[in-house]
Amino acid sequence: MFPSFTGSTRRPRQVNLSGRNTNPFAANASSRQPSSAPATQNTIAHAQAERALRQQERRRPPAAITIQKSWRGYRGRRIARTAWRRDWDAREETDQLSGAPRVVPYKSEAACLHQLKLLVHFASPGDRGDVDRLQHFARRYCHSVSPPNPACSLDVWIFPLLRLGKFLLSVLKESKSPATRVDVPILLELLCAIATAIPQQLSSYSMQYYGALRNLALNSGKEHQMDVGEQELASKMEMAVVALLRPKHSGSADAFKGFASQFLRVPGIRISMLQNLSTKIRIEDLTLALGSLLSSPPADNLLQTRGHDELLWLTSYFLYLYRSTKSHHPSSVDALYVSVLSRLISHLSGGVASRIDANPNTSSVDTTSASASPVPRYPLPPFIRSEIMNLVSQDHVSSLLHHAATPNDSNDELPLAERKKQTSALCVYALTLLRAFPRKGDQIRMWLFYGAAPATDAGKSSSIPAIKYYYNAASQTKIFSLVKSDPNRAIGLLNPGARRAAKEPVLPGRDEQWQIILLFLELYPNILKVMDDEEFLTGANATDPSDSLTRRSALALEEVRDLSLFLKSLAFSMYWNASEIAGVEEPENKNSIAEYFSGNLTAFSDHHPDAKTPRSQEVTIAGLPGMTIQYMKGMVTGLLRMIYERDSRRKFLPSDHWLMTQWFEMDRFISAVVQEEEEKHKIQESYDVDPEGRLDDAADDDSMEEEEETHDDLIGTQRTQQVRRIERLRRQQRKVSRRKYLESVTPRLEILQNMPFFIPFATRVQIFRQFVLLDQVRRRGTADADMWRFSMMHTQRSEMGKHRAKVHRESIFDDAFNQFYELGEGLKEPIQISFVDKFDTVEEGIDGGGVTKEFLTSVTSEAFSSMNGLDMFVENDQHLLYPNPTAVDERKELLTQAGEPEGSPYYNQSVRDLLRRFEFMGRIIGKCLYEGILVDIHFAPFFLLKWASTGGLNAAPKESSYRANLNDLRDLDEGLYQGLLTLKNFAGNVEESLGLTFEVTDILFPSDNNNNNHPNNNSNNNNTHPSQQQTPIPRTRELYKGGSTVPVTNANRLVYINYMAQHRLSRQPHHQTAAFLKGLATIIAPGWLSMFNQHELQTLVSGTADGIDISDLRRHTTYSGLYALGDDGLEHPTIQLFWVTVSNFSDADKANLVRFVTSTPRAPLLGFGHLQPRFSIRDGGGDERRLPTTSTCVNLLKLPMYGDKEVLRERLLYSVRAGAGFDLS
Repeated sequence: MFPSFTGSTRRPRQVNLSGRNTNPFAANASSRQPSSAPATQNTIAHAQAERALRQQERRRPPAAITIQKSWRGYRGRRIARTAWRRDWDAREETDQLSGAPRVVPYKSEAACLHQLKLLVHFASPGDRGDVDRLQHFARRYCHSVSPPNPACSLDVWIFPLLRLGKFLLSVLKESKSPATRVDVPILLELLCAIATAIPQQLSSYSMQYYGALRNLALNSGKEHQMDVGEQELASKMEMAVVALLRPKHSGSADAFKGFASQFLRVPGIRISMLQNLSTKIRIEDLTLALGSLLSSPPADNLLQTRGHDELLWLTSYFLYLYRSTKSHHPSSVDALYVSVLSRLISHLSGGVASRIDANPNTSSVDTTSASASPVPRYPLPPFIRSEIMNLVSQDHVSSLLHHAATPNDSNDELPLAERKKQTSALCVYALTLLRAFPRKGDQIRMWLFYGAAPATDAGKSSSIPAIKYYYNAASQTKIFSLVKSDPNRAIGLLNPGARRAAKEPVLPGRDEQWQIILLFLELYPNILKVMDDEEFLTGANATDPSDSLTRRSALALEEVRDLSLFLKSLAFSMYWNASEIAGVEEPENKNSIAEYFSGNLTAFSDHHPDAKTPRSQEVTIAGLPGMTIQYMKGMVTGLLRMIYERDSRRKFLPSDHWLMTQWFEMDRFISAVVQEEEEKHKIQESYDVDPEGRLDDAADDDSMEEEEETHDDLIGTQRTQQVRRIERLRRQQRKVSRRKYLESVTPRLEILQNMPFFIPFATRVQIFRQFVLLDQVRRRGTADADMWRFSMMHTQRSEMGKHRAKVHRESIFDDAFNQFYELGEGLKEPIQISFVDKFDTVEEGIDGGGVTKEFLTSVTSEAFSSMNGLDMFVENDQHLLYPNPTAVDERKELLTQAGEPEGSPYYNQSVRDLLRRFEFMGRIIGKCLYEGILVDIHFAPFFLLKWASTGGLNAAPKESSYRANLNDLRDLDEGLYQGLLTLKNFAGNVEESLGLTFEVTDILFPSDNNNNNHPNNNSNNNNTHPSQQQTPIPRTRELYKGGSTVPVTNANRLVYINYMAQHRLSRQPHHQTAAFLKGLATIIAPGWLSMFNQHELQTLVSGTADGIDISDLRRHTTYSGLYALGDDGLEHPTIQLFWVTVSNFSDADKANLVRFVTSTPRAPLLGFGHLQPRFSIRDGGGDERRLPTTSTCVNLLKLPMYGDKEVLRERLLYSVRAGAGFDLS
């Protein structure tokens, strides 16, 4: 029995339609006849069809009833509308409907209202007759002698007029052009009347209102091409635009939103209309409306729903209307206006800057911007370009600070909160301009520098320089004090969402404080470029108004110290805690160590930066689009290095001020950095390699440089250029991804490459030598040169031959270039040199490292000598070397004089050969650094700064991160430096007195020292300076496009000085310097060079300038021959006399002794224990009449066995002072 809730004990019927046997006790299915599958499926389908039919029958009656009701309703409405139309037509005069010229107004308001109500009941936009009735009603309504006054009885007029307005907007929307049969002017006149009568109610439909006007404006003619009818239409349209905006009512906000969102995106609105609109609308309401639209949800946000060009027109119209309305400078800045403009410009920045100078014959796509969608890259229309250029004009930018109020001025009429809001808005606006117009960044920064913020002093109004104003504002922020005291506090202040910041309280006004700090960090580096050392060190006390603006803008040294402390802490945290600030946690490696040692490295490759893992959103600072952590990193690091370079040139901070060793475990710092270098190399090895064998980063650099040189005006290549730009953007994104990953896994290495002064110099030198050792082991398998030679002789004998060369002493550089240039990076390996005389006879000697040293010192002596006739490097007044800035131009001029056409194969080959020689010189210096060989060559500090600027954030074999400044010009040309100082401090009218423009004249001395193989050249080579053989040839260039027509004035002279420094230090010698640094980077990784400043790099090249430590030299000297130490360890008597005598030498004579033996007067960086080969002394025979001699190639002193101290002293001093003994025994 099976009881159920119904009380019935009867088993329910089981119906099985599947054909399957559900009886578990039944016999095997294979023993029974299975049911037919098709029959089962037919049964199921039949049952389903019957069920659907029953359902359909149930729905049929209700559906029929609904259809009948709908039809009866439609038929009834159609009958009613037909009756209403007959009634309406009967009440109107028949001659009016037939188009009679005379218009009869309504006799009374009641008659007009009756016809209006009747019309809106039946009118339909799709009925042509209703459109004609609407035009007829519009004529009678608008041409009444006494137009109806609905204000007296507004309630009865509101609803009919509103319905009429909606019907009218629908008709205007369908009117595609004035050529249609619709009388658009009369309809616009009716629309104006309705907007005047019920502006508040009609504002609810402002989007449709201005959308209809926008469609009419799109089809109107140009201002200079309009006939009489089109002029009437334009006048009516202008009235309709203003009608809804002019009255002040509760719906004004909606009206201005519709006006901004719909009408102001019409391209090419006539200037006359804009001029009239500027006098009739309230710009404050328009600004509020734009601010509301920009803050709306994404579905209604202008930035999300409007195209790039539409937003450009909107921004330009807004600028024009605001500028026309506020033609005079307001007493205070409009914070909302600045905020709205900042958001618009920031959103458009991806395409505006590139389109300002775009070729008018091109139409392509700019994919280099950070925006998600490609931005059109064709020239801006003249109106847009004019308005955008007004944003970055000198008057506009310089006036920003005039509108600001000092935050701490309690006497100001504005409340403190409002003044802070204004200051924050100005900062955002200035930062947005700098990000949106990078090509004009230097000019914008300089113009902001010219601004002066108001201040009060004992009731007297005065002004404070812009730099001091922003420093005071920045230094008073809570962020400044928190970060300066503790670098870890920067984590939460940069990214409040960071894990470590969760326990810290939220800082009120965080974004506003960062905005002020960021603007100061943008402006201050530009001022340091034109501020000389005297102004920097003594200008803080300048109070005389006659002092230069740069002197009055100098911060006090105590303020510079506080600023450097803040920057040190901020920069340290941004590099040390890069992953946490970026919001990316370190991936957990769950693989066992057994898998690693078993050779299963596949699992450990999951952290490759190119893997398809979800990307973390880029953290932005202070809510500023484009102000990323990476951008801020470069800005902070650059300013910090500028202050450090000035301190290293003229000390004004304590010697230990820059160290941050307390934040590192210094006992294991070197090993940790070496481990990070190995990790970095492993990551780089996992990248793809291009066909030339370079890492893809290097290939990307070269390919991007080539693409920059391509012309956008090639016909028919738009599609190709678009593909190229997209590929270039992908490569850039790939590089950024890898760089971020490296920053997260190599924090110590990143700090060393970007802020090396955090670590003591001696530690960095040890790290440098460890890097070289690692590279040698990685490339050769061993650091021992002899072991490498032995292995190569048995495996790759042909490759070994490339590292051997015969060199003539009279042409050592040319021979070295011809035989070793093709080695490229292979020059890192040991080379074997054989010197030959003019008869091609090989000099005796075995190269165990000594001949290589003599070869390198001889090559550098010839290549960098000013008397060698090469003229590739020149000296300044202090006899310091730098690349000849006019070398490439002189070579081109020489080829032109010889009749060689520009661009010909020989022309290009000759210029390329010159740059290859510069590149080879860079390799030779790199080889000396790689092998630890000191050479007595001294470079100009500004040139060494470019070495130190090749690593870090812009790690590449070029001077991309070097910042030219006025003080570096002193090392290049003292006369030019003094002349620019005179210009900067000139008290009179610069334009009238000096007559300068933004152009420069370079003087060329073309000489044929390296071009004697030209087919048209019959001159003989000589080693005289080119100025002694050639007449100077002037070449005038513009400092920037159009600069020849721009005079240098008191207002822009600092910009001129900045451009002049950039030209002389960066642009003019660019090709030569880039080639040299490329060669240097072939041997020494750019990141290794960035660990040192300019003075430390000179120490790496030529040794320390400190006095010679004789005790250290004695500890690391080896002896041979009769002077070899015996089993008792006692020195030979002559050796004992030698050390006693040498210890009493003067510093100059000690240096001469070291030069006498090693060819350089300086000691190695880490002491004589790192001198290669070791300092050695061998007996020179028993004849005391002989002088000491040396073999500098092996650092060997051959000292005769003198028995008398005075004789030894006399002979030794004579030799070292005379410079004798440079031979190969």
